[in-house]
Amino acid sequence: MNMSLGEMWSSMGFVAKTVVVLLLLLSIYSISVMIEKFVNYRTSKKQSIEFLPTLIKLLKENQVQKAIDVAKGANYKKAHIAKVVSAGLTEYQTQQSGVAQNYDRIGAIRRATDMQTVLTNADMKRGLAGLGTIGATAPFIGLFGTVMGIVNAFTGMATSGSGGLASVSAGIAEALFTTAIGLVVAIPAVMAFNYFTDRLERYTIEMNNASQELIDFFLKKQGA
Repeated sequence: MNMSLGEMWSSMGFVAKTVVVLLLLLSIYSISVMIEKFVNYRTSKKQSIEFLPTLIKLLKENQVQKAIDVAKGANYKKAHIAKVVSAGLTEYQTQQSGVAQNYDRIGAIRRATDMQTVLTNADMKRGLAGLGTIGATAPFIGLFGTVMGIVNAFTGMATSGSGGLASVSAGIAEALFTTAIGLVVAIPAVMAFNYFTDRLERYTIEMNNASQELIDFFLKKQGA
């Protein structure tokens, strides 16, 4: 028997074909998430690095409103640090319109930046759960196809009455093919999930640091 991929596919049962198609769809989804996350994370890092010098310059010149406008501008739309700083600066500007004397201004700014950090983190995290799920389940989906394929191979052997390894080797090879596909789908998904999770943790630390630096700036400004 010719054991080419085409021959394997044509001789596969319905369950095995369904498993392979499902794994291919999961692979397409995981690759699309990988590309989207790589582009977005890279853009976020690049824009955040470009934003910081501008922010520092504007704050030193006490141009808070201009700093807000720049942070919300199209040039830094995906910058995670710009989003957090914008939330804090906007809260500060709101306070300038008049609040009670005993109002906790610094606490309000901290809450605004903390909330924006959580929202930005959740937005950047979207899709990673799917990668983790695919990485964890794809091998088992492939294994399910393998088990069903082996069952079919031995059922065919029992039906035909022939025995020996030669009579079931082709069926077993086709069955194991689904496990191989499952591993091919799962391994990149797990690696990408770990990579992007590590990057997200770094970005979260950067957002927390930016929030604290902004709080320190307003504390110094308040005490001046």
